[in-house]
Amino acid sequence: MEKYIGVLTGGGDCPGLNAAIRGVVRRALIDDIRVLGIHSGWQGLISGRIEPLTRYSVAGLQYKGGTILGTSRCNPLTSEEWLQKIHENWRKFGLGALIVVGGNGTLSCAAKMWSDHKYPIVGIPKTIDNDVPGTDYTFGFDTAVSIATEAIDRLHTTAEAHHRVMVVEVMGRHTGWIATCAGIAGGADLILIPERPFRLSEICEMLVKRREEGRPFSIIVVAEDSRPHPDEDFLTSEQHNRIYREEHLGGIGQLVARKIEERINISTRITVLGYIQRGGSPTAYDRVLATRLGVQAVEMVIRSEFGMMAALRGTKTIGFPLEEAANKTKTVDPDLFKTAEVFFG
Repeated sequence: MEKYIGVLTGGGDCPGLNAAIRGVVRRALIDDIRVLGIHSGWQGLISGRIEPLTRYSVAGLQYKGGTILGTSRCNPLTSEEWLQKIHENWRKFGLGALIVVGGNGTLSCAAKMWSDHKYPIVGIPKTIDNDVPGTDYTFGFDTAVSIATEAIDRLHTTAEAHHRVMVVEVMGRHTGWIATCAGIAGGADLILIPERPFRLSEICEMLVKRREEGRPFSIIVVAEDSRPHPDEDFLTSEQHNRIYREEHLGGIGQLVARKIEERINISTRITVLGYIQRGGSPTAYDRVLATRLGVQAVEMVIRSEFGMMAALRGTKTIGFPLEEAANKTKTVDPDLFKTAEVFFG
């Protein structure tokens, strides 16, 4: 391949991005393919913030969090001027293909750039939320679950010592993958996820029953987009608009904790894990997965399998059409949540 492969990371950061970049560069170098790193996501391709990536520039990246390329939520499809800038810089820097590492928004943009503008693109799915269709897991997810699980483990002791209910709010956007897996691993007594609207009356009944049985402490894990059932929606319009903002979800855990304390007079505390779930060094699993998907993406470029993303299916890395993943959400497996329910109460 005479031209360069470009690589960019878009959307929110997550552990494993650097390992994926390293995988792309190291695999490309085997075939003497040169790689260009594009800074700040699509914004870098618009502004021309692009530099060569070498074996030395990616050395030791696998254990580092964040992304050496930086990221942004820029969507070039919203501006004809931006699309023209990308066209100019594509030719200026001699790009032959582009590997786009991102979550739902970035990959949906990549799908359109391929289908509507014919740029040769291969995607790599990443997100702590694990909500991208077509792949069993996204890197970043395992690290986020591990961090949330450790927090739940630590909260168990203080909950038991003070006879309290501890509400733990975790990230996950519109799905409950992190909440479900961390809740199972951490021994949560109840898990609230967006896929299953909750009734506060049922939560309080469970907690009262535990108290009567001599277990006056509980751990409740709440995904940030969890919502009360319409039959028992206790949120005001102002609270609803504040909690479920698309650009910044969060706050439902606080209100659940407050309502529990008001209704059944049991001491309740809230812990919001927030961005610590997205930061720091990736787990071994995420390092391996990110590396494998980086290598797979380059091999797909070599085979001209454009308009696809590298994905994990079972133990194999495969190609999956970007258009089938674009603007879609992979919700929590009902069988997985059924397992979690065994331990409720």
